[in-house]
Amino acid sequence: MKFASRLDRLPGYPLAELPARKRALIAQGVDVIDLGAGDADYPPPAEVIAAMRQATGETALSKYGFQQGNPVFRKAACDWMMRRFGASFDPQAEVLPLLGSKEGLSHLPLAVLNPGDVAVVPEPGYQAYLGGTVLSGGEPYVYPLTPRTRYLVELEEIPAAVLPRVRLVYLNYPNNPTAAIAPMEYLERTVAFCRRHGILLAYDNPYCDLTFDGYRAPSIFEVPGAREVAIEYFSLSKSFSMTGWRLGWAAGEKRFITALTRVKSYVDTGPWLAVQQAGAFALDHAERLIAPNVAELQARRDAGVGALREAGFELESPVATMYLWVPLPAGVPSAEFSRRALEEAGVVTLPGSAFGPGGEGFFRIALTVGGARLREGILRLREVLARADVA
Repeated sequence: MKFASRLDRLPGYPLAELPARKRALIAQGVDVIDLGAGDADYPPPAEVIAAMRQATGETALSKYGFQQGNPVFRKAACDWMMRRFGASFDPQAEVLPLLGSKEGLSHLPLAVLNPGDVAVVPEPGYQAYLGGTVLSGGEPYVYPLTPRTRYLVELEEIPAAVLPRVRLVYLNYPNNPTAAIAPMEYLERTVAFCRRHGILLAYDNPYCDLTFDGYRAPSIFEVPGAREVAIEYFSLSKSFSMTGWRLGWAAGEKRFITALTRVKSYVDTGPWLAVQQAGAFALDHAERLIAPNVAELQARRDAGVGALREAGFELESPVATMYLWVPLPAGVPSAEFSRRALEEAGVVTLPGSAFGPGGEGFFRIALTVGGARLREGILRLREVLARADVA
């Protein structure tokens, strides 16, 4: 049996092999410190869990939700966006519940791209952007995120031969994996560029509330004119530690939401209504419920950055996300370093190359364990680095 050639165009997913390797080491008695996946060790807020327990007892919430979803969740998402960004949306026409923002991001190209059309995909970046583009039959134009541009996608640099075919661009700020942020001036000229060239901007914003030191991450809809060209994605996974609940939403003009809804009508029947009910509670009380998580992540960031510097790594202290993007000394391959970190030190990290070739020379640490445990893991990495071959 032959499979679709598009499968051959998909790179290996960065987290695919880690769970099995981690379990094998634990079975051998290794004390594994997992700094790989962005899945924090603290639980969802107790009040949200209680709301979920109550929702599971309501028979009506166990029925098909379809794309209409739970009106309570749609309203809560709109209310949150108004409080958070001052952006007003119609709950029925301009918001779409998602099975986590990942599926909405990867399904969008099916509604936007024809064969030969191009999506601009940042690298290193979330593999859903590349995967969705390839699986839809579109062509990815990979834009390298480097310190040269402060890890920003500069659309003016797209080659003239490629630009006429660009229909979609993915942006993600605060950024995974680099933790970079986007200044408002950058967002304004990016929106203007997309308007000039008729490009849809998919703005992936799951880390907007995980910010430190007084930084406030914006919505793309705070930029004048963005509604004409943008669809924005939000998730409850990171802010509320609800990764396994699979709940997020997309927001944008009715025509964009309608197109994505039409695709999703053929591939799923929407998130469980009870999860949406609990998600609505979370969003209605977001400011109070998220604050302890942000404080904990900031403490972990401080502990992690301090330990990394002590261990001989050089990096800036990020003002957002739950990640540290750590440069390796020249000549140390990221995949080899992460392999040795796991096998020799029992520390799970993600090599920069797992996010695409543009991530080579870095590795990512997720702030998924407490400060003391995080420090222990990083100091183990110091020993791995000391044994690494440096060209």
